[in-house]
Amino acid sequence: MRLGGGVPKALRLLLDQPVVTHAVRRVLSAASVGCVVVVAPPGYESQVQQALADTLGEVGWRDRLVVIPGGANRQQSVAAGLAAVPPEFEIVLVHDAARALAPGRLVEDVAAAVRGSGSPPGAGAVAVIPVLPVADTISQVDPAGQVVATPDRSRLRAVQTPQGFRREVLAAAHAAADPVAPAVTDDAGLAARLGHPVQTIPGSAYAMKITTRHDLLVAEALLRGEPPDPS
Repeated sequence: MRLGGGVPKALRLLLDQPVVTHAVRRVLSAASVGCVVVVAPPGYESQVQQALADTLGEVGWRDRLVVIPGGANRQQSVAAGLAAVPPEFEIVLVHDAARALAPGRLVEDVAAAVRGSGSPPGAGAVAVIPVLPVADTISQVDPAGQVVATPDRSRLRAVQTPQGFRREVLAAAHAAADPVAPAVTDDAGLAARLGHPVQTIPGSAYAMKITTRHDLLVAEALLRGEPPDPS
């Protein structure tokens, strides 16, 4: 069962704090983060700003974090967020607040892989995504529910966020995207459409997506037993 009730997922409470607060706090814990743009559901900007007030007070980032309204769909929202990032930042990470427990270490790992200072060091990738192996067998079905293909799961990966990009690559990907297409769920996919290679790095079990009530319960359990720096 998906989280309903008319309240955006980012404002759902997770152990007495909104989901977005948990997400932003972890992003801000990454030393390489110099600016955070929070794209709020249209009409909820003030609520998101208020929800972040405690986090902003804790870390003193009021002048480095901005909340802006999103667009009609995900692609428009990410494009709006990218436009709000100051021009001096050449590396941009796109994160989903629903992955509220993604640790700061994962943020650092993604940024390092784009910079080329990851392990092993190199020239850096233009697009980087954190992934986990797929534990379940995945089958492709037709509209009638009949299985038409079952890919080898050893070659499948579950994709997480944050996803990292050279700024010019992400900008070009969104410039080439259909602004009204409802099916864009992944920024790396947009970059791949333009022929850019997408590098994977190990993800984190903590970067689970909170979509259902069960997910919320799992996230609460993880928070209660969370180590200081989960991986």
